[in-house]
Parts: sequence; C-alpha cells; structure tokens
Amino acid sequence: MTFEEMKAQLQEQILQQQLIAATISQPRMKSNEVKRIKLKPLMLKDVYHIQIEYQYERILKHENVQLAEFPTKLEAFFEDFRQAHIDFMGEKVQVQLSKKNKVLWKSNNTEAPKSVNLSHNRKKNYLLDDATPYPFLIRLGVQTEEGKVKKQKYDKFKQINRFIEFIDDALAYLPKDRPVRILDFGSGKSYLTFALYHYLKIEKGLDIRVTGLDLKKEVIEECSCIAQDLGYEQLEFLVGDINDYNDESTVDMVVTLHACDVATDMALSRAVKWGASVILSVPCCQHELNRQLHTPALDIMLQHGLVRERFAALATDAIRAEILSLVGYEAQLLEFIDMENTPKNILIRAYRTGKKTSPEQRAKYDAFVTLLNAKPFLANELKSYL
Repeated sequence: MTFEEMKAQLQEQILQQQLIAATISQPRMKSNEVKRIKLKPLMLKDVYHIQIEYQYERILKHENVQLAEFPTKLEAFFEDFRQAHIDFMGEKVQVQLSKKNKVLWKSNNTEAPKSVNLSHNRKKNYLLDDATPYPFLIRLGVQTEEGKVKKQKYDKFKQINRFIEFIDDALAYLPKDRPVRILDFGSGKSYLTFALYHYLKIEKGLDIRVTGLDLKKEVIEECSCIAQDLGYEQLEFLVGDINDYNDESTVDMVVTLHACDVATDMALSRAVKWGASVILSVPCCQHELNRQLHTPALDIMLQHGLVRERFAALATDAIRAEILSLVGYEAQLLEFIDMENTPKNILIRAYRTGKKTSPEQRAKYDAFVTLLNAKPFLANELKSYL
C-alpha cells in the first residue's frame, strides 16, 4: 500500500462515518509542540463533526471540524506524525510510517460492529475502561469487586491509563517474531508493572516475559503472590539492585519509574547496552547536577535553592534525553501525569532507531554541559557509545 492509497482508504472510512476513535502519535520532529492527536466523532446541533484533541506537553486543545473539512486536516496530520491507531466500526487499523512514508498497515476485523457514542459530553475514553472490572486492579485495591474505581484511587487509575497510552504507542517498536523481554527496575508496589502485563499479554495477546526488580523484599513477596494468584505465569518479581542484575543479554523494553538520582542513569545505561528498543523512564531526585552546577552567568537564578533544585532536575532530564539521542535513540520528554498529582511528572520516552549523530548535534550537547560544568553520570557510563 502506498502513502496516497493509505490516506485515501482512511478518508473513505471516516467520510462514511465509520470512525469510533483514533490516536495519532510519534511526531516526525522533536520540535513539534503537539505530541499526540486524538479523534472522535460527535454531533453538534444535529451536524456530524470530528473532534480533534491536540495534546501538548502540559495542555489540551480541542477543535470541532465538520466532516467535509476533515480530509484536509488528515493530510496535515500525516505530514507531522508517523503512527496512527484507528478504531472503526468492525475494524481496528494500525498504521506506521517510515521517514520516507513507506507504509506498514495492520488491520484486524472485530467480531461485531461497535456503536458510536456521538454525545458531546460523554465520559473520557480510557484504554482501561473505568466501568470494567479488571482482576489486577481489584487485587491492588484500585477497583471494588464490582469493578468500580474507588474515589481515593481515581488519580492512580488515571496514572495507570496514561502509562498504558505510552505502552500502546510503543507497540510498533516491539518484536513480532519472538517473545518480548521486558524489565521494570524499581517496580515498587507494581501498579504499572501489572498494568503493562495485563495490557500487552491479555488485551493485545503478545508473547511477553516481564520481570519486576526492587530492593524491598516484603513488597516483592506481595507482588509475587498477586501475580501467582492472577495466573500471570510470565510475570516475575525479584529482589535486587539495578547494578547487580546481569541475567540478560538482550532486552526489548526497559521501564524505570522514580528511581532515585543516578539509579535512573544506571537503568538507562543498561537499557542502551542491551539494545532495548523501548525505554520508559520517570526520573526522581536529580541531585548529581545540583552538586556540580557552577555557572556564574546563571547566579541570579541559581542562588535560590528552590529554583536551583528545579533547574537542575529539568537540565538533568534534558541531558539524559540528549545522550540517548546521541547513542541512537529518538528521545522525548513528556508529561506523565498532572503536576497537581505529583511533581515527578516528566517521562523520558526513547525508541531505538540507530540513527547516527550529526556533528552539529554533538557540538550543541558539548556546549550545554560545558556551560553547566556538568559531568553526567550517564555520559560516563556510555562513553564508549558516544
């Protein structure tokens, strides 16, 4: 299928009012302010529209477009993005585009045509529905036995769904011809580890093997018990440290959530050395750069402890993302969850591309770390790759 044939086929189904929902993602340019686009149909004053939700780093914007005007919008979307997941009545479609617009098209017919809710004020569509009971969410105390999300756990439920969106976006980068190996460093109580396993194994039917690693023995024992009770045979939990885990030669996805300070860098380094195709990391407690900062030109800002701490955290994550880019990854910094729920809300998402670094990109990185007097732990760990 050519690029033009792909667009024509999607436009035809949308113009026939077959759309249920769609997510368009993977910006072609890092500088693209819009990170993801979601589509859904709705009726406004008895006229069929497509609602476009533009997802920026911190805000959402909506635009309602009449059907006749939508093909022009779709053309523009595929100029700026490389991936689409589209749910039509009776069919699910996944599209992945190369940089030269070579089309990878996957289509699965659903057993029965779905109905479309065209009301303007319908509830938010989550990948995990908030009215469906999920055994792992019930066992973890997020849902009641009847499948209702507990009021005090609704923020956790939203966080889990946000994480699942990142997992869903990464599907195209995971192997299709062999089992997928996934490691979660610092898994803790493992809400997201269980969610990842459920979504990939049960919802998507992938052949996966997942290991959660944490230092707290009692937490690991509890998670192991839950996994066993749920029949999650390919999910294991082990007591251990990131640096001491040497049981793998190849890993496909590495997840590290809230690993403190350079523990995040250790996990990122291991992921690169394993050649992981997907890295998802939410850093925590970035102290290393704070101790190194010596930039007189920024003293007016850095003399304030609170500002210095926040600047160091942001700069650290920017450096981490840039280092990943330099060693062959497409790396982005994304909002993980609303700031009001947790200040630890930046997620580093990296997909392995193998793309070589340009001299200009390396020069910008060198100038930035020199300006800050930074000696990044991750750069030292990956010096043979840089």
